[in-house]
Amino acid sequence: MFGIFENGDKINDAKVFMGSTEETKEAMSERISPYSGDVVSRAPICDAEDTNRALKIAQKAAKVAAKSPLYQRVAWLEDVADKLRHYREDMALTLVDEVAKPLAFARVEVDRCIETIEITAKELVALHGETIPTDIAPSGKQTIAYFSRVPVGVVACITPFNFPLNLVAHKIAPALGAGNAVVLKPTPEAPLTAYKLAKLFNSSEYAIKDALSIVYGDVEVGSTLVKSSIPRVLSFTGSVPVGNIITQQAGIKKVSLELGGNAATFIDKSADVELAASRCVFGAFVNSGQVCISLQRIYVHEDVYEVFSEAMAKETKTLKVGSPYEEDTFMGPLIDEESLERAKSWVTSAQEEGATLLTGAEVIDGSFTPTVMADVTDDMKIVCEEVFAPIVSLVKVDSYEEAIVKMNNSPYGLQFSIFTNDLKLTQRFIEDAECGGVVINDIPTLRFDVQPYGGSKLSGIGREGPKWALEEFTEIKSVVIC
Repeated sequence: MFGIFENGDKINDAKVFMGSTEETKEAMSERISPYSGDVVSRAPICDAEDTNRALKIAQKAAKVAAKSPLYQRVAWLEDVADKLRHYREDMALTLVDEVAKPLAFARVEVDRCIETIEITAKELVALHGETIPTDIAPSGKQTIAYFSRVPVGVVACITPFNFPLNLVAHKIAPALGAGNAVVLKPTPEAPLTAYKLAKLFNSSEYAIKDALSIVYGDVEVGSTLVKSSIPRVLSFTGSVPVGNIITQQAGIKKVSLELGGNAATFIDKSADVELAASRCVFGAFVNSGQVCISLQRIYVHEDVYEVFSEAMAKETKTLKVGSPYEEDTFMGPLIDEESLERAKSWVTSAQEEGATLLTGAEVIDGSFTPTVMADVTDDMKIVCEEVFAPIVSLVKVDSYEEAIVKMNNSPYGLQFSIFTNDLKLTQRFIEDAECGGVVINDIPTLRFDVQPYGGSKLSGIGREGPKWALEEFTEIKSVVIC
């Protein structure tokens, strides 16, 4: 069972999974570390032909998967979670290599991935239907009627770079657990991370043969998955522009989209300012701000604006930026040079429009330091669009009423939060916030893997989280026995 990753080579090659069969290709892409600049992994370059072959294998395997017993699928997920626990450090270091996630947070992602798989196994027990009283209306009659949930067949999954392990698990664990077959296209930035997780699934003694395929690539592979008539569900996490293309090309299939965000919080005058500042620093800069629910906009009541601004700047300066391989590093580099240059341009643009730089906006050892911008106004680009970088903006407001209007005045609606000790204000905020998730007295970046997760407006369609993903990856079958 163990020892499947150890090979002693400096460069680890990912392989294609055509169902349960591993294959290599002559053409390979190299993944360059965002931190060191070294080649850290290689992956086969797949094309439309590879993708269609994987889909056809999945189509055949789905019929077997649908008839597999529940105990086998539960045991399969539990086995993978146990194996992943054994490989915790290996997987964490792979995350550090490929996406430069600081080691401490890479370990957290592995732990969360384990939990996501285990929660899915538990939720499978509750995935059932119910009986229906067909004589409830005069036109009805007494029957034995019920509905059940059945697997959809084939699920196509496309995943991003920012959480390249746990977000894969959020898709493939519920999809496979529900009795489907899956074709996974992982992010090009972390092919080895996805390959290692897929290998744990396919090497399990409980694995359903050919139920999980993995292909690598970008536009050609993704477009083939989207346009194919074989998948019944397409689950995508990524940008709004790509999500828009998917909705136009997908055809008649279920589409689940977790897209961008422009997360905001309000600091009320009754809030614990020191606590709020500490949590906001974490929410804005964890994972270098490369999180869909990274805190980007902070609306601060004018009575506490100066105190909060000082606390934010002070707390931000304590964060260690540097090598992601060091235990105490909070923030490493952005995913690539293009993202770094874009972060610089965000700050320059805001300063030209009148914003004040409180701290950050330096490049140290290739990393863009955590940045706090003050005196930001509504019309500045830095608060209107998704930044996806370690930059947070402070906006002064004179009331909650002004803050909630500004928070809702966004094309995104993923998660918002509020810091307050006013119960009535809390109740109002829960009703007023136009978003998929509300957090009270903590950051909007807070996410528990067991909860429903998703947004409104341009932030997406559908919900993730094991319980809700299982619903996405199943269909209702209604039965009447007369």
